[in-house]
Amino acid sequence: LLLPGAATAVYKQWVPNTNFETASNWDKGRVPCASDVVHFEKDKVVSVFVKSPHVLTDMYLPLNGEFVLAAGAGFTAFDGNWDPGCDSGETVRFADVEQHAWFDPTLWQDVFPSGELKPSGRIFSVDEERVPCRYDDVIFQAETSFRVNTDSSQQVIQLRSISVMGQELSTPASWAGYLQGPSAPLQFHGNGTLQVTGAGCPDKSGCACGNAPDGPRICAALLRASGRRCPEPVCQSPLQPLGHCCGVCGATINLDFTPDFDLQKYQDRLVQELLSQPKYAGVQMAISKVHKAQTFLGIVPRSSTPLIQIVLIDDRAGVQAGTAAEQLAADIMEDMAQHGEALGISSGKMEVATGSTFSRQMGSHTLSRITAGTVMGILFSLLFFGGIFFLYRKGKLRLPALRLSQPWVRMEDPVSPAPVSDKGFDNPMF
Repeated sequence: LLLPGAATAVYKQWVPNTNFETASNWDKGRVPCASDVVHFEKDKVVSVFVKSPHVLTDMYLPLNGEFVLAAGAGFTAFDGNWDPGCDSGETVRFADVEQHAWFDPTLWQDVFPSGELKPSGRIFSVDEERVPCRYDDVIFQAETSFRVNTDSSQQVIQLRSISVMGQELSTPASWAGYLQGPSAPLQFHGNGTLQVTGAGCPDKSGCACGNAPDGPRICAALLRASGRRCPEPVCQSPLQPLGHCCGVCGATINLDFTPDFDLQKYQDRLVQELLSQPKYAGVQMAISKVHKAQTFLGIVPRSSTPLIQIVLIDDRAGVQAGTAAEQLAADIMEDMAQHGEALGISSGKMEVATGSTFSRQMGSHTLSRITAGTVMGILFSLLFFGGIFFLYRKGKLRLPALRLSQPWVRMEDPVSPAPVSDKGFDNPMF
């Protein structure tokens, strides 16, 4: 659970490495030993950190790469003496690390500033926010080598800071200097350029993550790791939170906010007063600012509107799936109705999908004061009709004339050309 005044900076650490001593980096699933032949593909670019000394029979090196040696690390040729722990004499190949993508959520983990892994708690992130956001701090573990594919739908991937080999680079100048060194081209490749700004989120209402343009790339990587399909939800009409790849059972709340809204304080309030209650022990919450696309007549893209999205899921199964999240969402809506104006919340909308419902249940609440959208709508209508009246009075606008229908006239029968009686119709139609 978060504490009041907790730091809003988010640290995300890259998981895979290209260390020589990491068993999963070798095709045999083990570190090469004395009687083995080590083989690096000649056309594969790689940076390899070596922590300890190694004895090898032979080693084929890449044409473009580097070995970063820790104190006391190195390589020695095998002298032929029998080693009881190494009698295989195999060719051991270094794995292909080109596929390790920046926008793969499974390759990142949330950590403390020290790099210590954060325990999985009650707060989670939607999939787009599991990858470093524009105001996050990125950590590559000290004494590790790595290679990351930064292919992106954006030319520039902004970050607050990057730590490499235990050195934090938190200014544009320090990061530019690192990129000019020999290791950076071996560690980062792809069409996306990493950019360090040194700036945190300047808005107390929160900042959108900025990974929406790469949302399809993130979901493709996530689904590739999980069998290329989303898990089958138990609810009939699962919810689709913004920034999340798969539908969920539970509840979502979208909040419209005012300049007085403080995202961190509101999150702390929800955690301490609601989420921490024993009856919600199995509920998890994600809360962040997102941008919802707006369209004209539901078809033409117009703009995007910032809002606060709350996603609630629980660990219940079967027909009970999502019911605890639904109850928490109802409590949040009630709290908003009572205290929303003081918290800087102008309105909220709730959607629910549980294992016992066949369709989404929707609820909304708008505070008593008139929203800016309503005011703008009224002003627009007054200006529109006022303009029409002004043009009409100036004679620059003519209203269409109304044409009255002509009275019905009975025509002579072409077969019986009897004249019409001057007393009127013999058999009047009306």
